[in-house]
Amino acid sequence: MGELKRYVGITDTTLRDGHQSLLATRMKTKDMLPIAEEMDEIGFYSLEVWGGATFDTCMRFLNEDPWERLKALRKAFKKTKLQMLLRGQNLVGYKHYADDVVEAFVAKAAEHGIDIFRIFDALNDVRNMQKAIEEVKKNKKHVQATISYTLGPIYDLDYYLDLGRKLKELGADSICIKDMAGILAPYAAYDLVKALKKEIGLPIQVHTHYTSGMGSMMYLKAVEAGADVIDTANSALALGTSQPATETMVAVLNEGPYDTGIDLNRLTGLAEYFKKVRKNYAEFDVYKSGVDVNVLRYQVPGGMLSNFITQLSQQNAMDKFEEVLQEVPRVRADLGYPPLVTPSSQIVGSQAVLNVLMGERYKMVTNEVKNYMRGLYGQPPGKVNEEVRKKIIGDEEPITVRPADLIEPQMEQVRKEIGHLAETEEELLLYALFPQVAKPFLEDRAAGKWKVDLNLADANQEEHGSVFYAV
Repeated sequence: MGELKRYVGITDTTLRDGHQSLLATRMKTKDMLPIAEEMDEIGFYSLEVWGGATFDTCMRFLNEDPWERLKALRKAFKKTKLQMLLRGQNLVGYKHYADDVVEAFVAKAAEHGIDIFRIFDALNDVRNMQKAIEEVKKNKKHVQATISYTLGPIYDLDYYLDLGRKLKELGADSICIKDMAGILAPYAAYDLVKALKKEIGLPIQVHTHYTSGMGSMMYLKAVEAGADVIDTANSALALGTSQPATETMVAVLNEGPYDTGIDLNRLTGLAEYFKKVRKNYAEFDVYKSGVDVNVLRYQVPGGMLSNFITQLSQQNAMDKFEEVLQEVPRVRADLGYPPLVTPSSQIVGSQAVLNVLMGERYKMVTNEVKNYMRGLYGQPPGKVNEEVRKKIIGDEEPITVRPADLIEPQMEQVRKEIGHLAETEEELLLYALFPQVAKPFLEDRAAGKWKVDLNLADANQEEHGSVFYAV
């Protein structure tokens, strides 16, 4: 008898983070459904299919209802667990929502088929994850509480172990190490996973982006240290700013003392399919770097790099690109070293661009930076630069309570504002989360300008607006 191998689960991200990272989140539901049955048979631990920027982009650019997408995918995937990325109190948006919106959203996401909720907060402020965790528990689904991994003077093993303990106390069923910039080095991953497994004792899932070129090596060391599940994307939508390739990791792990439960040969058909699909989105397929060394120098995720190129091009200031990259770590230090993940990556990035373009630091300040300094996004992980804070908000005292404690319930107001257009709770939630996008979306649908037919969706829906990047 052969030696018993340890099972390592594979979560496939192709239908969410894969196309979000490489194709500006533009993959349509009609390109997902034809391959669903085949994917369902592979034996993935889970499929990440929803959340992150997909909710917003469905409405904003694709004239799709994100709820309809989830329902269609749940119907198509009969065997495999489905998971989503949830930004804590921000849900799938870019600001905090009231607790009653969190309650309604989680209940509907659970009802329509999400099994695993990966919950994170951009500042690793567990207070901002607390309500979402409670609601997922209430709906009897799996809570994957998340550590947003980053580097900086305040981030050591003790910081991450303390965070892991707090998440376990809140009711986490598993822990995800979310390396959104691809900066978790292989040996650091080994030490972190080993320590978390020993101290926290929960299953550990690891997520990365291939931007720095370390992703596959990092996964191997994480698995050697005891990681239970890793995130990969199909090779046709892997590498670059996406995840390491599923096929590579399956081949490497199956050959060693591990068993992914996946037959490498069965993945070939998926790659052939997604290669064809990728060609449909050539206009958004702009990331051409194999490995981007800037992510190791400045810890700037790939989506931020793309945003800088867009913003500076619009201002005819591409010559300032390197200067902006150098300004990012300085702004981040002033703000108390937040992890660079949505929305803090946008907050830091936009301010870095302004500082460089204005020729004076904090001469002009975004509303988001003002609110951040007021404490409205949560507790910064480290100490903020008090001189900078004073320059931005004067003598105003920052709040110290959980930010959502200051937000009045919103669902009743939403009902008053959009009830005539929204026929369901799901449609009310579209408006609660993205009022400017949802109102014209619902008006167009009411006027019969388009209808949802996920099998025969119009491939020629007009694209509009700027390319949207988020993590």
